[in-house]
Amino acid sequence: MKRVITAAILLLSLFAVSALADEFTGWISDSKCGAKGASAEHKDCAVRCVKGGAVPVFVMDGKVLKIDGASKVEGHIGQKVTVTGSVDGDTIKVESVKAAD
Repeated sequence: MKRVITAAILLLSLFAVSALADEFTGWISDSKCGAKGASAEHKDCAVRCVKGGAVPVFVMDGKVLKIDGASKVEGHIGQKVTVTGSVDGDTIKVESVKAAD
């Protein structure tokens, strides 16, 4: 009986964590250009800036958010993406990222 209860609690906690995640669409830019880099034309510049030491940022509706889990966006610098995660203040906690449609 304890195993069933434990399994049920674990399953419910997984659903609770999933329920907190949301999807956000925006651009992966660089900290140097921020919202000015939220376009396909800025991709090469963003890639160079990140290689040069700037950190990736997420730009959504003109708002620039720091990225917690920046390693997850490495292949998406300068691209429009959909991020699954949660926003906490000025930071987005990234669970997953994919190219936006």
